[in-house]
Amino acid sequence: MTPDLDTKVGDLVLAWPQAMRYLEAQGVDYCCGGHRTLREACEVAGRAPQDILAGLASLEAPAAEAPAPGAWMNASLADLTTHIEVTHHAYLRRELPRLDTLLEKVLGAHGENHPELDDVFDLFQALASDLMPHLLKEEQILFPFIKQLEAGQPATACFASVQSPIRVMESEHEAVGGLLVRLRATTGGYQVPADGCATFRALYDGLKAMEEDLHLHIYLENQILHPRARMLEAAIQG
Repeated sequence: MTPDLDTKVGDLVLAWPQAMRYLEAQGVDYCCGGHRTLREACEVAGRAPQDILAGLASLEAPAAEAPAPGAWMNASLADLTTHIEVTHHAYLRRELPRLDTLLEKVLGAHGENHPELDDVFDLFQALASDLMPHLLKEEQILFPFIKQLEAGQPATACFASVQSPIRVMESEHEAVGGLLVRLRATTGGYQVPADGCATFRALYDGLKAMEEDLHLHIYLENQILHPRARMLEAAIQG
């Protein structure tokens, strides 16, 4: 693929998965902002579009294990929702309690010298509070409805269209994306201070890994699952 500044960021990552980590490192949003053109996404991120375009052109071919979200375009929606649950939802349920424990320790040991940790704590708690009910709504409402659509079964839900829960989920994704932006800024891009201990480093490494996983998680839903579910419903309704 040869991208240009009018290429949508979501389409870019779909066709060219090695761009994902590069955009991530540059702070260019490809998940919640996947509907934006590369030019627009760079402007939102405060990055020079031509510099980002040049960086993309210099990327090497992806490694064999590089993520390829485009593969999910041809999978069943049931398989995709299962993948999201067993991979990304399970990750958050493991990682959020671990990071919460690390954050408590780091705040107790370093909070006096690093007052920004109070903001890190507040942002992390807001993330966890948003994410846990969000996962349940997907698992108990949206995903079963999508599976019923795909299986041709009568939909059993209190809403008439898949559009309704998708709008809610995408609004919540936007909120999570905003919290991640603030968390990255507050931590200086997850840079451990000179006096940071091993636990401090483990915390910031974990927060960075969580951000990366959430970006991919949201991308799979906003850019692949939700559009395909909308198209399926439209085709059924004829």
